[in-house]
Amino acid sequence: MRMENDPWYDQPKWRRVRLSALRRDKYMDQETKRYGIPKAAEIVHHIFPKNEYPQYAFELWNLISLSRKTHNEMHDRETDELTEKGRDLLRRTCRKRNMPIPSKYMDEKSRGRAKTIRDGYYYD
Repeated sequence: MRMENDPWYDQPKWRRVRLSALRRDKYMDQETKRYGIPKAAEIVHHIFPKNEYPQYAFELWNLISLSRKTHNEMHDRETDELTEKGRDLLRRTCRKRNMPIPSKYMDEKSRGRAKTIRDGYYYD
């Protein structure tokens, strides 16, 4: 989420990567598109929150184009934590990329499939 006056979002590198994500997604909300609902995207969301995972902040695979409404559904605006919808997107991304899911973001279904835990991550 963009914090008011956060200079991080003014970096030329972020502007370039943001534009690349919007172009890749054809300026369409990728979450509503999953359900056949076309909606214009205006925000690029970090699937793995940039404050927790700065190593992924500029990775295209970690970015998704969303409408403002959908983006607001991904975060609890009081705490800036991911909502269940945001955590679900993160888990889907991990599975798609064959990455371990951080234990903080596991759900019961995922925990049941996980075989081992190491360094705070579950491994299938």
